[in-house]
Amino acid sequence: MARRRKPIALRVHARLRPPERGHVLVTASIGPFGEAIALWSSAAGREALTARVTEPSGVSFAVTTSPHSVRARVVAYAPKPALDVTVAELRLAHCHVQPLPGDRVLLVAARCRLSADGAEANAMIVTADGQAERVGVLGDGIEHVQTTPSGKIWVGYFDEGVYGGNGWHVGSVEPLGSAGIIRFSSRLRPEWRFTNGADPVEECYALNLAGETAWSTYYSRFPIVRVEGDTVTSWPGTGSAAQALIVDGTRCALLGGYAADRDRLLAGDLTRGHFRAYQLILPDYRRLPSNAVVIGRGPHLHVFADAVWYRLDLDDLH
Repeated sequence: MARRRKPIALRVHARLRPPERGHVLVTASIGPFGEAIALWSSAAGREALTARVTEPSGVSFAVTTSPHSVRARVVAYAPKPALDVTVAELRLAHCHVQPLPGDRVLLVAARCRLSADGAEANAMIVTADGQAERVGVLGDGIEHVQTTPSGKIWVGYFDEGVYGGNGWHVGSVEPLGSAGIIRFSSRLRPEWRFTNGADPVEECYALNLAGETAWSTYYSRFPIVRVEGDTVTSWPGTGSAAQALIVDGTRCALLGGYAADRDRLLAGDLTRGHFRAYQLILPDYRRLPSNAVVIGRGPHLHVFADAVWYRLDLDDLH
């Protein structure tokens, strides 16, 4: 029998204002200090940066690079606009965007093709004046990117990043993301790869950085894990999928799941193993839009629906 869910409403935290007339939101995320960081471009620019290719079979694939260079702006909101960086010629498609120390910006394309000539550079660090400081390869199949206050870069991969796609194939060239979760240095070099004994990451469902500590839940057994330094601690979790998690000590909540469970919120304590079910709704009692972006950072859940920034804190759950 399904558990009854108590409705719990998000609250409007801020509205993201475009940096110039005619700009539309391409994507938004949350930085290490709870700031929103958004990528803006023209409507035509957004179309190029989110382009897909449909094969004769009808299957659609995200492109690895946009069809042409796009002028874009990255703006941080806390919740008012702060950092503002113009990227004159952006080609990275389906971007993740994160801040780095020194008013720098990290841009990472979700897909990365490997060919006989090598791997595409799908990561770029941009300085405050819009210059490319460094480019690198973070691998294919990237689901999550979050940075820490010190500038470490954590990446979580979906199944094609773990098992191979876009030219990366186990047995010939091991996918860069085969560990499922990797920590990179600010020089875009891998410095730690996840391992959890006989329970490997097949797909990283949720990633949460609280300061320098990383939390995650992943397929297939859906544990909840904490990584402090290089040490992994694991709990059984809820036994179900989640798009995002928020944590404070051993208290946690997980949002989402398959199909009808996309707005389900399970809240509990990792040491007790009992989770209460809520249904997350918008302030006007509407359901979450299917394209809402949900991100956990520490004990705070952030939701972007269009350019509206909503928030819910772990302390709001009783």
